[in-house]
Amino acid sequence: MRYRCIDRHRNQYPVRMMCGALNVSRSGYYAWRSRPESERARTDRKLTEVIRQIHARSRGVYGTPRISEELKAEGFHHGRHKVARLMRQAGLSGCPQQRFRVTTPSDPTHPVAENRPLQDFTAEPRTGAGPRISPTFPRNRAGCIWPW
Repeated sequence: MRYRCIDRHRNQYPVRMMCGALNVSRSGYYAWRSRPESERARTDRKLTEVIRQIHARSRGVYGTPRISEELKAEGFHHGRHKVARLMRQAGLSGCPQQRFRVTTPSDPTHPVAENRPLQDFTAEPRTGAGPRISPTFPRNRAGCIWPW
């Protein structure tokens, strides 16, 4: 990550200064630059291109599970979490499923339901509703149940 940052800004700032600021050696940076691309990075790059194609083919609808299934059908056997990571890195996401909406119009000959929200919901205080219990001083037949 640090080397990538240095590589990105090497035209704006001296490499020596950035290596000192990020606490890495210059030789380590240049060794990183001359290293060939790793096997994982190569497969990820190729797989990302295939994922982009499948995503475009689905008009941006397919998410991770469906793209994983399409990849398996095309012969790429990679896990769903890897596909999710690559999609996240590529900035791809599927469309969430729409909620079910009733599209059938109601029959105008049916009676209209009464307006129930206008009911009175005020509560009357109850008298003699049972024994009153104090949570701070609970009593039973033997007296106080707190052992102090």
